[in-house]
Amino acid sequence: MDDERIARRELAYLLREHPEIEPSGEAASLDEAVEVIDRLHPALIFLDVQLPGGSGFDLFNRANIEAHVIFVTAHDEYAIRAFEVNGLDYLRKPVRPSRLAQA
Repeated sequence: MDDERIARRELAYLLREHPEIEPSGEAASLDEAVEVIDRLHPALIFLDVQLPGGSGFDLFNRANIEAHVIFVTAHDEYAIRAFEVNGLDYLRKPVRPSRLAQA
């Protein structure tokens, strides 16, 4: 879930090295993210902090998230909050392949 199409494409490209992760949907806004999560019930979500319509943190109030969440953002200042909502990991953009593998 990322508002930047290029960032979504880059992450999808990097995930090809991890066949155990099968991308099943993507969203460019908070509203789209709610719809995708409600429809697909993913096991893992890569979530940006800043989305049109609200923040990635707002998603926790709008959708029933039972998935593991890895935050992917260009901002350092949200890391503590990400772990407070039980984020699995926190990746900084641009995502390095070695760091993605670690997550």
